[in-house]
Amino acid sequence: MDLTLPQRLQRFVNGSFHRTVLLQKRVRQLVRGDAPLFDAELEGIENPVEIALVECERELIELQEEIEEEKPTLA
Repeated sequence: MDLTLPQRLQRFVNGSFHRTVLLQKRVRQLVRGDAPLFDAELEGIENPVEIALVECERELIELQEEIEEEKPTLA
């Protein structure tokens, strides 16, 4: 039996804050107009949440740490 989208999300995230953030950022990009990293139309997937999940499952995206620039200090 195939899993529903919420069940797949729960299994993928599995309590991981890292994975939750990854999905959240990618869904936001898709909603704002970024193109999927696979042919979602060919596979019949329109939901941005499901597209982001498939990209994660296929390891097409990864979360990169933001690099903070050192701010100059007064000596």
